[in-house]
Amino acid sequence: MEASRATSTRVPVAVLGATGYTGVELLRLLARHPGVELAFLSSEQYRERRVTEVYPFLRGAVEGTLCAPEPAAIAAAADVVLSALPHGAAAPLVVDLLRRGRRVIDLSADFRLRDPGVYARWYGVHPAPELLDEAVYGLPEVYRARLPGARLVAVPGCYPTGALLGLFPLARAGVIRDAVIVDAKSGTTGAGRGAKVEQLFAEVNENFRPYAVGGHRHRPEIEQELRAAGTPAPVVFVPHLLPVSRGILSTMYVRATGGRPPLAELFAEAYQKEPFVVLRGEGTPPELREVRGTNRCTIGWYWDAPGEQAVVMTAIDNLGKGAAGQAVQCLNLLLGLPETTGLEAPALAV
Repeated sequence: MEASRATSTRVPVAVLGATGYTGVELLRLLARHPGVELAFLSSEQYRERRVTEVYPFLRGAVEGTLCAPEPAAIAAAADVVLSALPHGAAAPLVVDLLRRGRRVIDLSADFRLRDPGVYARWYGVHPAPELLDEAVYGLPEVYRARLPGARLVAVPGCYPTGALLGLFPLARAGVIRDAVIVDAKSGTTGAGRGAKVEQLFAEVNENFRPYAVGGHRHRPEIEQELRAAGTPAPVVFVPHLLPVSRGILSTMYVRATGGRPPLAELFAEAYQKEPFVVLRGEGTPPELREVRGTNRCTIGWYWDAPGEQAVVMTAIDNLGKGAAGQAVQCLNLLLGLPETTGLEAPALAV
């Protein structure tokens, strides 16, 4: 979108990487957001093309020309930048934009991990390690108090969001005894919009498979946040690819200390006032259709009798609470707006 300072009372924002799946979900959500104005849209692949040429369904909602992500032009147009660029590509731009006085909500992995050594093992040498301590992990249910004043927000990964919302109440209570098993299934949009053989319809349809077994980059992120909650538990993480476009269903297996802690009480204490967490209760599993197209996380649980193993299940939309929806939730907190602004729509249940 051509760089032009917004003239309304709405806050001008930029969306970088606007034509990827996460980027276009940001456009869909922000197009109807009453507190912001889309002032700059970037795409390397489709630069100088109208956004409605790439996504005709946005006609009448989002207009403008896609531009290269030049920091000076971005800063001239927008006060807040939402970056849906890939890891590695985001960090240099973030450094420049912060230097220019802009606030950034980054949806890549570049600022989620606090230890540059851990980042290097999974992604390569960090391009801006000096910002890791400043970045606020953008999970409002845990870090809400730190978000309003943040210059840089690191939106959590999609798998960690679903897993951590299910595990945080137990981790805080200190009832996790040993390693946690996270068995998660995601729709295909979680892999991005780039052409990949394993993402072709004929490869995915009527098929179901695990991937990145023992080596998925989201594992250290889950372990980091469990440590921050007071539970340094190792994580066994196995992701699977579902033949659906969007949604993540995660099942966590937890060996508990001290018999059977009161899970209903722990979850209610953590989430009863949270606008985007829905507690299904004991013995009631969540479903993807309850959350598709929303920023919600639904949670159910049960005890695997006999014994002390809790089974916690969560459902999120990987493009919603797992990415763009959560970014908009963080944006609302940065701007002092009601947290649910622009995120009230019901699920795409059918």
